[in-house]
Amino acid sequence: MREVVYPITWDLDVFFEGGSESKELRNHLDQVKEKLKVFGERLESFTTPTSVQEASKIVSIIDELKDIATNLSQAGAVIGCFQAQDTTDKKASLLEGEIGSIYAKFSSLLLGIQQTISKTPDEVWAELIKTDELLEFSFVLNEWREEAKRMLSEKEESMITALGVDGYHAWGQLYDLLVGDIRVKVKVDGVEKELSVGQANNLSSHEDATTRKEAFEVLEAAWTEKEEFFAKTLNHLAGFRLSIYEKRGWESVLQEPLEINRMKQETLDAMWGAISKNKAPFVEYLNVKSTMLGKEGMHWYDLDAPVSASTEKMDYQQGAEFILKHFKEFGPKLESFSRNAFEKGWIEAEDRPNKRPGGFCTGMPVSEESRIFMTYSGTMSNVSTLAHELGHAFHSYALRPVHWMNRQYAMGVAETASTFAEMIVADAAVKEAKTNDEKIALLEDKIQRSVAFFMNIHARFLFETRFYEERKNGIVSATRLNELMEIAQKEAYGEALETTHPHFWASKLHFYITGVPFYNFPYTFGYLFSLSIYAKAINEGANFEEKYIALLQDTAVMSVEDLAMKHLGEDITEEEFWIKGINLCIQDVNEFIQLTNAKG
Repeated sequence: MREVVYPITWDLDVFFEGGSESKELRNHLDQVKEKLKVFGERLESFTTPTSVQEASKIVSIIDELKDIATNLSQAGAVIGCFQAQDTTDKKASLLEGEIGSIYAKFSSLLLGIQQTISKTPDEVWAELIKTDELLEFSFVLNEWREEAKRMLSEKEESMITALGVDGYHAWGQLYDLLVGDIRVKVKVDGVEKELSVGQANNLSSHEDATTRKEAFEVLEAAWTEKEEFFAKTLNHLAGFRLSIYEKRGWESVLQEPLEINRMKQETLDAMWGAISKNKAPFVEYLNVKSTMLGKEGMHWYDLDAPVSASTEKMDYQQGAEFILKHFKEFGPKLESFSRNAFEKGWIEAEDRPNKRPGGFCTGMPVSEESRIFMTYSGTMSNVSTLAHELGHAFHSYALRPVHWMNRQYAMGVAETASTFAEMIVADAAVKEAKTNDEKIALLEDKIQRSVAFFMNIHARFLFETRFYEERKNGIVSATRLNELMEIAQKEAYGEALETTHPHFWASKLHFYITGVPFYNFPYTFGYLFSLSIYAKAINEGANFEEKYIALLQDTAVMSVEDLAMKHLGEDITEEEFWIKGINLCIQDVNEFIQLTNAKG
């Protein structure tokens, strides 16, 4: 049987043929605009429900919302893909501005609906959401009511949304433009190459220490050269948010991200508390690694360095087959879904210039497909990233039978599905290691993820919370941003670092994403939460896949605390829950140190 060769670039023409110049896309956007206009006119007659007989009126509005939202999301996702695959695509940048304006109008209409139903008397509302028509939407509708009550007036919130298009979101787009314009020269394998930020970032795991150091230094120089631009961008993003919070009377900068993640402050405190108390093994790992690399301390540019020459590379085809083999051991649906994604060209993985750095998965809700973006260079870390993004895509696939209203899951649980898929592959790689050297390398790849979630993400969280507090008092200079980042990194890494990355705040896209604030702690939440799910999967074997899908289908209709209690029987507001997951990661560290000591 002839092997199917998986395409390394994605297929976007299946949605809108012709790229950013697509006539189909133009027609699609015009149709969405017209639907929005008609919907807005209809909403002018939508009044606050006063009896249970008006349930059908709300259902009708939900149906129209679904139609507009899915078509708008599909267009926005494709435009985002155009930008990611080619940062020089000027037409895509123009389309991004246009789609942003359409989203703003949609958000204003949605806000109006939320404000209207929030005025329904409590006793009427209690009966309304028990009706057959609305019962399945009760969690989200109740959430809408509570959210509307915490907001300003409909007129004020609509104005904020409208101003955000050319203010708040425009600053985020400026960041993408600045980063997309950066090119650096690095000598790789004896040849000087001009690289994009994404390509240069991939050199962080290069086997040659000089190449890693040079890539880090030229990137650091690039961030330094433009630090005032990045500082201005970050300050205005934060300033916009803080101004809104102040008007709404929100004192904590974490109120919005916690609400978005359907998470209690006690849960977040318990998670970081458990991590902070258990960093010693990971500090020891970093000290051992620096010694293995022949260094007296751990430098930032060596964090991703391979520790064994035996680390094998996999080309894209090999990486895909490795993922599919081990997904199949977990469950047939995950394997079948992922194979289809590879075969149908859902993945953009080619290593080429002008691509955006990083990786993502985006959904096409009308077509019920996903698209995955990354730059694949053959490392085991790349294989894990690919599995991670497929986990996101599978989450969307699992939700296909669920109504659109009940699919809007939060970041933390989104990162749970992706990290779970990543863990299947990482664990399998360690178990299949043929030699001790290979096992050391693969264990180290797993531990690197623990370090990323417990230390790197923690540093981001510490930096961002402190930056926002200082920003309340005025503009924070680039120099001070560097200081805050270094302080956060030294604290989060338990003083294990010999050198830090002071411009990390400029280099990390997540600080500039305007769709969601504080895009940091959900990664760590997802990692540790998925460890509990993974442990359950190992205990229950092949029968667990259906239970896993059931969990994913509940991710948008309850708080994370209720989700954990229902599907895992765990109280995640207590540190004990998080410590159990951390201890599994410490076992990897202990095995790594034992193997390296035995090696001498």
